[in-house]
Amino acid sequence: MLAAAAKLGADTVGPNAARWERDRRVPVEALRQAAALGLTGIQVPRARGGRGAGFFAKLRIAEELSGHCMAFAFSLINTQNVAAKLAKDGTAEQGERYLPRLLAGDLIGGTALSEPGAGSDFAAISTRAEPVPGGWRLTGEKAWITNAAVGGLFIVYAQADPAKRGGGIGCFLVDAGKSGFERRPPFQLMGGHAIGAGGFSLADYFVAEADVIHQPGEAFKAALGSINGARTYVAAMCCGMVQAALSQALRYGSERRTFGQPVIEHQGIKWLLADVATDLEAARLLTYRAAELIETGGDAVLAAAHAKKFAARMAVARIADCIQAMGAAGLREEYGLGRHLACAKIAHYVDGSTEIQNERIGALMLKTYR
Repeated sequence: MLAAAAKLGADTVGPNAARWERDRRVPVEALRQAAALGLTGIQVPRARGGRGAGFFAKLRIAEELSGHCMAFAFSLINTQNVAAKLAKDGTAEQGERYLPRLLAGDLIGGTALSEPGAGSDFAAISTRAEPVPGGWRLTGEKAWITNAAVGGLFIVYAQADPAKRGGGIGCFLVDAGKSGFERRPPFQLMGGHAIGAGGFSLADYFVAEADVIHQPGEAFKAALGSINGARTYVAAMCCGMVQAALSQALRYGSERRTFGQPVIEHQGIKWLLADVATDLEAARLLTYRAAELIETGGDAVLAAAHAKKFAARMAVARIADCIQAMGAAGLREEYGLGRHLACAKIAHYVDGSTEIQNERIGALMLKTYR
């Protein structure tokens, strides 16, 4: 799978990423190419039509594709996550209805947790879930949702009992083609438009009991259980972008000559890129350590927070250093470093802001380091 992802990145994602960004769109056709390679079913069991791989395989594929376009990789992984969630926690009937289309790329998926007034504070979501005969009625608005621009199926978290905060949250399947769903215009961001970030509103949207993933009271814990994995593969995506930026800066520095020698031979540039390489290795070690804990069922809360915090901060600073090492040429669209820089900033917010990582680390410091 990794070799197939690398070929997709080199042949399709890399050559088209700048155009996707100029057009500000999610490249659904490329997502379908990825689906044909099995990349929307990385963690879906083979018996359900997937590839039956583990978390580390998903992480490495995300890292590889992010070297070409992190926004595309994030969009793809989110559809994969919906498919894997259905395969793991959904009913057999839900799987029969939706899994084949997700695995084929005919249906793009997303997870809808954040709202205009609630993101990192998950328990503060205000989208309501009210019990009605035969199911639930959802009312509210979601924002900052990956694949909101094109998604057809969303795993939506909604509050059934605000007094219980996290204890009142349920998890529901929402089909974008049904009555009561209204898609909002995609967000116009500084970059990363292939991620399809946006939102939607739900107005008396009916969810049949057969489309409940987790009943109220069960969803909050399940969602928190997946967040360490998300933080870890975001850290891997940052590593993929920095690797691509460093490789580009080294190629350019080897070919471009100033004052009678290649740019890379000037000590200032050589040492700058050496620092990039060191930070990249450190971020990878933190990331792979967290991935190993997740893969083996260990407690990855602290490791995932360290990895995401360090990798996101490192990516913004070190991609900027790679641009600097290339001089004004580093600003040119054809090299892609500007796209990587924008996506590195996006990494500071997805799946918990950098400040939230500090909160997690701070909460565990006395137990861990004293």
